[in-house]
Amino acid sequence: MRGVKKFVERVNINITQTRNMEKHTFTVDDGNAGIRLDLYLVGRFPKTLSRTYIQKLIRQNNVLVNGAPRKSHYKIEAGDFIEAEIPKPQKPAVKAENIPLHIIFEDERLLIVDKSAGMVAHPAPGNYSGTLVNALLHHTDRLSASNAGRPGIVHRLDKDTSGLLVVAKDEAAHSFLARQFNKRTADKRYLAVVEGVVQLDTGVISYPIGRHPRDRKRMSVKFSDAKNAVTRYKVLERFTDKTLVEIKPETGRTHQIRVHMAYIGHPVVCDKTYGSRKTSAPIIRQALHAAEIAFRHPTTKKVTRFRSPLPEDMKELIEKLKNKS
Repeated sequence: MRGVKKFVERVNINITQTRNMEKHTFTVDDGNAGIRLDLYLVGRFPKTLSRTYIQKLIRQNNVLVNGAPRKSHYKIEAGDFIEAEIPKPQKPAVKAENIPLHIIFEDERLLIVDKSAGMVAHPAPGNYSGTLVNALLHHTDRLSASNAGRPGIVHRLDKDTSGLLVVAKDEAAHSFLARQFNKRTADKRYLAVVEGVVQLDTGVISYPIGRHPRDRKRMSVKFSDAKNAVTRYKVLERFTDKTLVEIKPETGRTHQIRVHMAYIGHPVVCDKTYGSRKTSAPIIRQALHAAEIAFRHPTTKKVTRFRSPLPEDMKELIEKLKNKS
């Protein structure tokens, strides 16, 4: 046993696998003495595990120091023997499907998809196939598994909204990107054609949004049991009875843009949920497009910006509105 112990101490990193767990062992060297346990482990898994996830593992006693559980803030010492059991990522029950994807950027940490209108972002009741996630699983076997039902999906777009979506390939990237969306530091800009002529060149819509009191599939402006929501808009072009606007949501509530624009009397053209079901516009889905997105890249930490041109159906709509005007 003494010889085995000396062998383990000489090995800095050792990995063993069981059916559901992957066990990593580390021996702390002098250069890492004095730092927090959670930060040390973040350094051991810089591209796969987020600090939040590591802290969760420590709380669940999946991490032992010299055979005993410790807190995240424990200051490690030279010679400490650390054992970390990492649950293997659960393979999602969603099936991979060979569906064409328009990927405008991809590296080892993330990819950017230009989603077409009509594609559901992830499986849900009534839509278990044909989704963006089904297509992503066919494209790559590297997707974050924070949510087994939505691997890789950092944020969402409505089915009939076209445009840019960010997809994470590992847990740390997912956590880093999600924090930017949650803290409103990611910049998202949409283009929309709305009903009526918007009078103000710019405006801010600040009304709380919650679940509709009678229709649970819809959202609505509410002043109780609701969350704060802020949407900024800028008029780009006015037509006879419609307006092209750029919209920047500062919060990320479900259906936020559609609910807010409808509330001020300018629903998105062809929005059958929050606008009129009858429209003469030559488009069969809501005229809303996620045209631009910017965020800090999880590896370089530099702001990265992507743009998507208007899809053909919205181009055709705008051209006909110009001719009519």
